[in-house]
Amino acid sequence: MNIARTKPPAKKKRLGKATKEKKAVPTWVIVRTSGKVRTTPKRRRNWRTGKVKP
Repeated sequence: MNIARTKPPAKKKRLGKATKEKKAVPTWVIVRTSGKVRTTPKRRRNWRTGKVKP
């Protein structure tokens, strides 16, 4: 399935949000929680497999 070059603004906004959520947990959070919090649950999404809601 091809993805359109010109995306609807709403979809663009959702994709941008999903991209930001994928970032790593800050170092100070890992230190503060003594290494218990290392990953973000939303980090599992992959651009090919996990789709963002339309």
